[in-house]
Amino acid sequence: MASIAVYPGSFDPVTYGHLDVMKRAVSIFGKVVVAVANNPNKKYLFTLEDRVVMLKEATKGMKGIVVEGFDGLIVDLARRKKAKVLVRGLRMTADFEYEFQMAETNRRLAADVETVFLMPSEGFSFLSSTLLKEVAKYGATLTPFVPVCVARKMKVLFKK
Repeated sequence: MASIAVYPGSFDPVTYGHLDVMKRAVSIFGKVVVAVANNPNKKYLFTLEDRVVMLKEATKGMKGIVVEGFDGLIVDLARRKKAKVLVRGLRMTADFEYEFQMAETNRRLAADVETVFLMPSEGFSFLSSTLLKEVAKYGATLTPFVPVCVARKMKVLFKK
């Protein structure tokens, strides 16, 4: 019997690093709910709807992946989905402190939901959505880092 995991994030935009973590998670858990965050305190490049659409396109054909938007506490979504695991990606050691804080907070809120950290493949460990937004401003080719659907949308946004 496959278990269910939730992989939350802003995915603004989704990168090949995110997709790599999703593939790893689905191979372990069987089903992964990719939960696209809608935090009113955060400024996003793309709307929630755009991020969900891009993720659905980027994960088309990946069995076991379900994409949906959410707001509120991730542990509440995990419980609604009957998931016992939150998946978080760790790229570099710089991610660890923030992720550790979040995992401990979630553990206090929902002791029945564990956090599991997965590292992307070495070739994707340097990728960050923030960095890609920066290079997109200067017209760099993004297809080595993001799916074509994302590269197209970013090109339109940053057209000079």
